[in-house]
Amino acid sequence: MNQDMLILNYLKQGNSITQKEAIQLFHCYRLSAAIYRLRNSGYEIETHKQQKAMGSGTFARYIMKGVSR
Repeated sequence: MNQDMLILNYLKQGNSITQKEAIQLFHCYRLSAAIYRLRNSGYEIETHKQQKAMGSGTFARYIMKGVSR
């Protein structure tokens, strides 16, 4: 199973994912590219921007629309 499918299955289970989590769970260093491909395949994935706890800046958390945990 490729990384896109692993991420898709993870999101379908009601989980959200960040880049850091994608690296830890799936060794995926280009999560935004995987999300782009999944969206182009017809999956509705939302991006939620979150503030970093330390320092300035934001990061993206992705969730699948219509899936609840």
